[in-house]
Amino acid sequence: MEAIWKELYEAAKAVQNERQVSDYVLAGGVAAAILSDSGRIYTGVCVDTCSTLGICAERNAIFNMLTNGEQRIVKVLAVMDDGSCGAPCGACRELMVQLMPGQYHDIQIMMDYQTGKTTTLGELTPQWWIK
Repeated sequence: MEAIWKELYEAAKAVQNERQVSDYVLAGGVAAAILSDSGRIYTGVCVDTCSTLGICAERNAIFNMLTNGEQRIVKVLAVMDDGSCGAPCGACRELMVQLMPGQYHDIQIMMDYQTGKTTTLGELTPQWWIK
């Protein structure tokens, strides 16, 4: 496994810190790290609310990247509350497709950190409505 995946995993774990923010908001159950094409790592945590105002960790990390002036994603890693990794949800996939139309296919996604199993966004979303 490439060393960068370890860096991404450690960066996500460093911000995870699941905590009850208020009676209505839980933050940090899932954490994500995004590697941009400049080599910078951006992180984010999920924010769960009792309404639909929450945000996934991957989109939070992507928004962090956008806030810092970048827009090209190379790798995505999300750490679940049990320490395992998994695929981005449909909303996160949709954002990545719209952010990088025509180029999203090659974004690498960590599926299982323990075994080093990865896939690409193109494999997860082979026939998206954006080519």
